[in-house]
Amino acid sequence: MRGDLGVVEDWLTAVNEGAVDRLEALSHEQVDIVGPRGQGLMDRRVLGEWLARSGFRSQPLRWFCGADGGVVVEHAGRWHDVATGKPQSERIIGSEFVVRAGRVAKYVRHDSGVAAALSAAGLDEHRDLVTSRR
Repeated sequence: MRGDLGVVEDWLTAVNEGAVDRLEALSHEQVDIVGPRGQGLMDRRVLGEWLARSGFRSQPLRWFCGADGGVVVEHAGRWHDVATGKPQSERIIGSEFVVRAGRVAKYVRHDSGVAAALSAAGLDEHRDLVTSRR
């Protein structure tokens, strides 16, 4: 799978597999990360540290794709304790991505759900819903 949607799918797969090298390769040198603990433009090498301590995995439910590198994913986010592996929490979240030159340049986690992510990305729930994937 290629294109912006494919880049995001590969990025999320790398997160789920804990594949730090692949995650970094799929991200811009400087990636803008926005989450509940703040935001910042970070060197992509910081993603490995985040991945090691976050305990985050997800299952995509719906995909939305627009022009100019905008992708939104509605997914079931799951967090577990990295030391014990025990589940901590689970909820449906919306994630907003901006892809530039085949790499993730921005990731925003919207804990309030996909509607907030779609609004922030300027995407429409019906028009930009991906109904067929190859």
